[in-house]
Amino acid sequence: MILSNPFLKKVFLLFASAMMIIGCSKNSSQQGDSSIGEIKGEEVAVLTFAPDVPPPITRNHATKVIVNLEVIEKEMEMMDGVKYNFWTFGGQVPGKFIRVREGDLVEFHLKNDPSSKLPHNIDLHAVTGPGGGAVSTFTAPGHETQFSFTVLNPGLFIYHCATAPVGMHIANGMYGLILVEPKEGLPKVDKEFYVCQGDFYTKGDYGESGTQPFDMEKALEENPDYVVFNGKVGALTGENSLKANVGETVRLFVGNGGPGLTSSFHVIGEIFDNVYPEGGSTLNHNVQTTLVPPGGSAITEFKLDVPGNFILVDHAIFRAFNKGALGILQVDGPENKNIFSGQQDDRIYQPEGGAVQTMPSVDAETVKPLTKAEKLEIGKALYASTCLACHQADGKGIENAFPPLVKSDYFASNPEKIIEVITHGLTGPITVNGKPYNSVMPKQTLSDNQIASVATYVLNNFGNKGGELHADDVVKIRKRK
Repeated sequence: MILSNPFLKKVFLLFASAMMIIGCSKNSSQQGDSSIGEIKGEEVAVLTFAPDVPPPITRNHATKVIVNLEVIEKEMEMMDGVKYNFWTFGGQVPGKFIRVREGDLVEFHLKNDPSSKLPHNIDLHAVTGPGGGAVSTFTAPGHETQFSFTVLNPGLFIYHCATAPVGMHIANGMYGLILVEPKEGLPKVDKEFYVCQGDFYTKGDYGESGTQPFDMEKALEENPDYVVFNGKVGALTGENSLKANVGETVRLFVGNGGPGLTSSFHVIGEIFDNVYPEGGSTLNHNVQTTLVPPGGSAITEFKLDVPGNFILVDHAIFRAFNKGALGILQVDGPENKNIFSGQQDDRIYQPEGGAVQTMPSVDAETVKPLTKAEKLEIGKALYASTCLACHQADGKGIENAFPPLVKSDYFASNPEKIIEVITHGLTGPITVNGKPYNSVMPKQTLSDNQIASVATYVLNNFGNKGGELHADDVVKIRKRK
């Protein structure tokens, strides 16, 4: 009856066409939702401080993951004797490591400690949505915000604060890593570690003692005083060195919070068997150094074939030995002389008649007497900037390379030996605490007061018996050669 009426027939066809379009739209939308996958159950995320990493995900389905992260502003050490007011995710730099699975629904809670002076938020590069969550998490001190997102893309992603001025918030330590494991998981390895580089800009120069405020002018020039792994000079050295064994495979989750510098990440004495550049799915093999941009990441994997201390560096090398971007991977186990023999020969070679390396000379400064307390303070900073890379934060040195200063019998009976080595350098075999060493110590270009200060610092630390050396002692010893 309806179809016999031309007008009603036309209305009916238009209505049917509209319903088909709506139906197609709904089907398309439903298909998009179904591609995300079913969410089964829920769990609270295990978060870890660097260098630790949460355990691999073993479930084979997506779930709801509840993440709780707290912003804390606190004063901590940038290096021994130097403090800085860090802004943190979780109370340390970098922020806590987050580990989820592709397809998971993340319920994210950002809490800003009531003691904070400023509001903060979070931009997670793993988020598909405006601001990476920053708009949804603007959180005043003493408040908590919440939003949810589904992780669509696997990879290793940076997260950071995006509250204005964004660069300043990041430069104060507000960054970390979130790993989105692929549905099939990552290949099994023996050890996983979390390493994140950052650059810091302070009013005082590197090693200048006291609490150092942020310097915006240096930041704008991208000229940092400190470039460090895991928030502090020496964070991955001495007792805090990463530890593994011969035969194990290691995976490093490497991030770069920046905000200014690209990292040339390298492990001295190792070749990366696998690298996932920029934290993505592309896989490269047999890589010596990998670039990690600010706000970026990389995953590196390598098998440990021989024992020893392997040094993690930013291979823009002055950053490593003069600004702090240095760590140690300590590997224990049996030697393999077929892979690495160690030194097989040492002979005299003097084409120019010189035996000791010399650093450039500078004009001498007027010697002003210092108290012992002043020497210890200056010496501590000098040790960190000049000696730490070789002799290590704990003074234990590097086995078979750089001798220890801990309870050293080399200068116990004659403390002036410290001055001799610093002022004139040292080459050739020596024995320290019963072990042979044969390396080169370059002559250091330091003032008389500086040499007396660092020598006094060494005498009064690392289990040595104490004492004091003076600028006059340095002047006397300089004249011997």
